[in-house]
Amino acid sequence: MNNLRPVGVIGTGKYVPEKILTNSDLEKMVDTNDEWIVSRTGIKERHIAAPDQATSDLAYEAAMKALESAGMTGSDLDLIIVATITPDSAFPSTACILQDKLGAKGAAAFDLSAACSGFVYGLATATSFIQSGMYNNALVIGADCLSRITDYTDRNTCVLFGDGAGAVVVGEVPEGRGFKSFDLGAEGAGGGLLQLEGGGSRLPASAETVENKKHYIYMNGREVFKFAVRVMGTATDEVLRKAGLERTDVDLFVPHQANIRIIQSAMQRLELPEEKVVVNVDKYANTSAASIPLALVEAAEEGRMKAGDTILMVGFGGGLTWGASVLVW
Repeated sequence: MNNLRPVGVIGTGKYVPEKILTNSDLEKMVDTNDEWIVSRTGIKERHIAAPDQATSDLAYEAAMKALESAGMTGSDLDLIIVATITPDSAFPSTACILQDKLGAKGAAAFDLSAACSGFVYGLATATSFIQSGMYNNALVIGADCLSRITDYTDRNTCVLFGDGAGAVVVGEVPEGRGFKSFDLGAEGAGGGLLQLEGGGSRLPASAETVENKKHYIYMNGREVFKFAVRVMGTATDEVLRKAGLERTDVDLFVPHQANIRIIQSAMQRLELPEEKVVVNVDKYANTSAASIPLALVEAAEEGRMKAGDTILMVGFGGGLTWGASVLVW
């Protein structure tokens, strides 16, 4: 990638709904407690979309902030990619709904489904479009309303998920900056470990699918945990190798925010101190495609990145999928 047009992040924005669901609130809903949740996941609270909010609404708020940060308007955009597993509807795509809201009439728009890895997949896709010369800039958003597909009677999953959106504008940057490498992958054989069965062409919505709770997230937590720990390590090694870098070159690590124990495992493997790792799973829980951009944008807002810093992003999710990227800020 080093001999191609340098492409990086030129604007950032994030949004989370106002309503907060705490562990104390969940104690009143299911058989769980704050100590159990925090010790096993690191999560203390999560944000929940209002009844009249959909994924496109969350994405719009984050997008507007990213455009403002980049000094752009919707009409300047060439491409909009929304990474999500909770689109407003099967079609039109959430990206097309967002294109209209932003007044981005000249932009191509589509959704991308790679679950929690979706944002990194989106970055790789947008970067490729821009490096090819087909487009000059793109808006990449990770946005999900996981509360809409969470069973709040299932104590094993309902504590894990929240809603939010993170957005970046991607475009040409000065030489030496920008994305240096990507590593994307999938293990489709493990798809049944983390899935939402109902609502598609295999199991269209029916009284039976609703009764059997097929429209809620199912997860084999133990197996997904083992997959996550493994691929966080292998994807990190591979993406750094592609960039010609060592672990010691990483200035800031932005992992998918699913579980504090998975993050800690990755920190130990990389031998990174806490000050080089972004952790906000305690505030937002797992927001799927929004997880990495929320963490990235929050780190930027807090001044944790300076020009020239090497940023490592790594995610994993349903599919099963993984995605990693090295970005020079």
